[in-house]
Amino acid sequence: MVKRRRLETPSSADLDRIERQFRSETGERPSLAGGIAPIAQVAAETAARANTETADARAERAKLEADSARLHSAREQGLLMVELPLDQIDEGAMIRDRMTISEDDMNELRQSIAAHGLRLPIEVFELEKPGRDGRRYGLLSGYRRLLAMRGLLEMTEGSKYSVIRALIRPRTEADGAFISMIEENEVREELSHFERGRIAVIAANQGAFSSTEDAVDRLFATGSKAKRSKVRSFALIFEELGDMLQFPEALTERRGLRLASALRRGAEDELRRALSEHRADDAEEEWSILEPLIRDLELAPRDISRGGRPRSKPKASRPEPGRVVHAAGGVTIRKARDGEAYLLRLEGDAVSDEIIEQIVKNIREMFDR
Repeated sequence: MVKRRRLETPSSADLDRIERQFRSETGERPSLAGGIAPIAQVAAETAARANTETADARAERAKLEADSARLHSAREQGLLMVELPLDQIDEGAMIRDRMTISEDDMNELRQSIAAHGLRLPIEVFELEKPGRDGRRYGLLSGYRRLLAMRGLLEMTEGSKYSVIRALIRPRTEADGAFISMIEENEVREELSHFERGRIAVIAANQGAFSSTEDAVDRLFATGSKAKRSKVRSFALIFEELGDMLQFPEALTERRGLRLASALRRGAEDELRRALSEHRADDAEEEWSILEPLIRDLELAPRDISRGGRPRSKPKASRPEPGRVVHAAGGVTIRKARDGEAYLLRLEGDAVSDEIIEQIVKNIREMFDR
């Protein structure tokens, strides 16, 4: 039989020892009697820290947050002016509406910028992917200002001319970009009649508009009906004779309307033949080649059996697709056929004697193979 152990009541000394041992093995716990719960204590400490921010500090913080929101909004809307390196801007990202730029005007602009700085920023849009030479932005407006800054940089090598003030506009559809370009030039320096017709045809051919008619109506929506009618006449001249005319931008309104009327009556072949047989040295001489044919057609009796407004010749007599090719840098290549001969005409500021010599050399080497 197992002998049971007799339990004894611990003495006061034993209880004190046990309690001291227990306290040494467990940390002190906060007392709730008359105290604060831990979560309440954390909240109180946080509130105490928040209360240290003064009213002026809170107002300044609110102002900074509002300024940040306005800055973000301005950037999104293209209202924020920045400085961009010239080599990051591709002026050939869009076909320009301006065909010719006077060297005297450019020299005057360069002198003005050198004396007073660039007063008006250019407008660009960010390209979907880097363009030629890694350029990130396409030029929307400010072509002359950009060329002037590049000219100053080349002449002076001054670092202040290596960047230009610009507004980065939101990326837009092609039709909107063309409209913005037209609006800028119409306000600051009116386009010639031929330049208006030319850009309408180019914009339509690039798919920005459904047709030349649609391009004219939308690009010159603020103009009168009569103005849009004139633009359509010069668009016809560009379509049918643009590759042959050497001084088209010099056509006056009256001469251009007479020429367009002759084209509508089917004179394209005769006019093209006359231009290919005679080379003009200036605008007046070129008009003297065309005017006799136009006058004879005006004096000839109309075919009244057709009734209404005379129509142009069948589509087959119109320029074949691909007659006009647009290259980077604003270069336009016009192709034509004159009997058994083929003609190429290159236009644009980037075309030089050296480039023409290289083209001739490449063509000769191609046929010598």
